[in-house]
Amino acid sequence: MDGSAELEAAERVVMRWDSTSASAAADEPMLFGDRAEAERFLRAVDDLRRLAPPSPAAVGSPRRLSSGSSAGGGAAPAVQVAMARLEDEFRHVVDEDDSVSSSVGRRSSYRSLPSIREIDLLPNDAVADLRAIASRMAAAGYGRECAQVYASVRKPAVDASLRRLGVERLSIGDVQRLEWKALEAKIRRWIRAARAAVRGVFASERRLCFLIFHDLPISNIAVTAAATAPATHDTPFAEAVKGAALQLFGFAEAISIGRRSPEKLFKIIDLHDALSDLLPDVSDIFAASKVAESIYVQAAEIRSRLADAVRGILSEFENAVLRDPPKTAVPGGTVHPLTRYVMNYSSLISDYKVTLSELIVSRPSASARLAAEGNELAPSLAELELPEPENQTPLAAHIIWIIVVLEHNLEGKASLYKDTALSHLFMMNNVYYIVHKVKDSPDLWNLIGDDYLKRLTGKFTMAATNYQRSAWLKILNCLRDEGLHVSGGFSSGISKSALRERFRSFNAAFEEAHRVQSGWCVPDTQLREELRISISEKLVPAYRSFLGRFRHHIENGKHPELYIKYSAEDLEIAVNDFFEGVPPSPHIRRRSHS
Repeated sequence: MDGSAELEAAERVVMRWDSTSASAAADEPMLFGDRAEAERFLRAVDDLRRLAPPSPAAVGSPRRLSSGSSAGGGAAPAVQVAMARLEDEFRHVVDEDDSVSSSVGRRSSYRSLPSIREIDLLPNDAVADLRAIASRMAAAGYGRECAQVYASVRKPAVDASLRRLGVERLSIGDVQRLEWKALEAKIRRWIRAARAAVRGVFASERRLCFLIFHDLPISNIAVTAAATAPATHDTPFAEAVKGAALQLFGFAEAISIGRRSPEKLFKIIDLHDALSDLLPDVSDIFAASKVAESIYVQAAEIRSRLADAVRGILSEFENAVLRDPPKTAVPGGTVHPLTRYVMNYSSLISDYKVTLSELIVSRPSASARLAAEGNELAPSLAELELPEPENQTPLAAHIIWIIVVLEHNLEGKASLYKDTALSHLFMMNNVYYIVHKVKDSPDLWNLIGDDYLKRLTGKFTMAATNYQRSAWLKILNCLRDEGLHVSGGFSSGISKSALRERFRSFNAAFEEAHRVQSGWCVPDTQLREELRISISEKLVPAYRSFLGRFRHHIENGKHPELYIKYSAEDLEIAVNDFFEGVPPSPHIRRRSHS
């Protein structure tokens, strides 16, 4: 068969499948439903391209060109008819098998993916058919049209996959208007969804696109000559997933540029870590392609902004501790809510020390230490000393600085108490809480170091000593011998009136201490018991000794019960009422005297 006959035979095969004519039925069978007929059609297309290659001027939308042509007695030129038919078949094959890929994006398919897992989105025979069609269209100069059809079908499939993963279509404004608790839940879901989207959906889409378009000339000849960035085999993939990728990473972007406040720190670190973990995969999937690398660039920039947000929030937290005003004293000298909040926060910071050690690269600056514009505490901050032991990391320096500022703030709050003993008890409670919070967190302890922990322990001991001195020195002084002897020497005797007054003074002072200090609070059970024991060890023996030396002087007089109201055991029982934070009974419990 000569070339002319071959060309006519090829044209007859092609024209039987003319989908551009007005008489073409909307429900006509698809060519690739019949494997033998499909093979015959593809051979005819190959013959047409070999025997009558298209001119550059004829390249364009096959449907537009064929509908505007009058060649062949009104019949569309065979090549354009072939391309229009192949375009329809391509759309049908890639769309028909979308039911197979509809499972992609289901959460169970990609639960906690640790690495890229490519899934076959279409059956192998469908991929082979699509590759066969795409190669013919690209060879005939219709690669761009084929790519556009591919992207138009795969884009909604990708969007549907992300919806199944729980990725919501939220604008930056929508995200920033959400309450933080709602946003926390969305961040948790986003992290899971992003792993599945990148490592499953996007990776599988890129593989499918590679199998169909790899090494094919996608750009049209005429278009490429004028284009600055000609299409490549990655172009269909980029067009299919770009919108979904921008939507996915847009959520993280909205978080990164949102209002910075301390409660957001740890979820933003989670987001930063998740994105850092995904970036190598994002690079593998997107960065190798010129048309898709902008997605990788955007993800990398968002990760950088999240890092900036983490640093900014830590600084904001330090300033918040600094600015917390000494408004009213907490009842009973208990642990202040600020102390609990700051130490719980610091403990969480230590839990994230791996990431934070990478992000926090500078120590608290002098300006940061003194930046308390309008704060009445600012002038005295200059006197604060920030310990700087060898090999201290910047993160450790920030945590120690936070505790230093907290202590400074607590001293201001302690000054609100009118009772000096209560102000010392307040400092004792709070520093004790700080020390034990550090000891309970190995990571926090490791960060601040033994030296600083010893300094904190020393401050606790000093506060406890100051409390006992302030609260009990006056009472214990009532049990001293000075002032009880009649002038002229010990042998001259005891002044009974002075002794009676001394017992009255002791009773009144102890009853007042019992009334007041029972309402004070030491929330830590162990510390409360140790403090009671320490008081009893000083008070009870001193009282017992005083009673032993002088009770007979009172008992030999009138109404001794008015002066010796308590036994040593009564005092010991009464001390057990101290520091419960509740008002005591009206009268001190007493044992019956023998």
